[in-house]
Amino acid sequence: MHAMQYEITLPADYDMGIIRDRVATRGHLLDAFPGLGLKAYLMRVRGAGSPVNQYAPLYLWSAPEGMNSFLWGPGFQGIVDDFGRPEVQHWTGLAYHEGPSASAPARTAVRRRQRIPAGVLPGPAVEEALVETRRLAALDGVVCAALAVDPRHWELLYATLWEHDSPKAVGDRYHVLHLSQPERSALRPGRHW
Repeated sequence: MHAMQYEITLPADYDMGIIRDRVATRGHLLDAFPGLGLKAYLMRVRGAGSPVNQYAPLYLWSAPEGMNSFLWGPGFQGIVDDFGRPEVQHWTGLAYHEGPSASAPARTAVRRRQRIPAGVLPGPAVEEALVETRRLAALDGVVCAALAVDPRHWELLYATLWEHDSPKAVGDRYHVLHLSQPERSALRPGRHW
């Protein structure tokens, strides 16, 4: 599994209805994309619990070929054409878990990025993060939870999808506008090594 996200921060007075319309008309285009475990079309609105207006899709790839096909093909070119080329953040998958609400539609996403400080052994830090991800995945209302790491910056990524609007979780909150999940069943449950 590979996790990927790009954040498009928009002006404070940007009409976020444009993003809603974009997802409503184009979101289904990845509903059968090969190699895509899931894509959560995420948005947050300035003043509604967020400091910024932002469109920030989050992807969990079941196969790296799918990610490459998207990035170097027409899918990502649409983003580049409309918004310029964003920085694409990516993390190596460490764990994935379905939650108690796995069959429910995802309405909210919570993303938490956490640095592994210099001097802290990565192995024990990852083991602790795996325990935390299992704990998150077991909470009422969780659709799914993933853990990934960027070893270049020693950053952990916790991503949790929820079926309700007010989850009890720490991190950046996003509205899920659409969820494409063509190969969600191919996201191997549990630890990824």
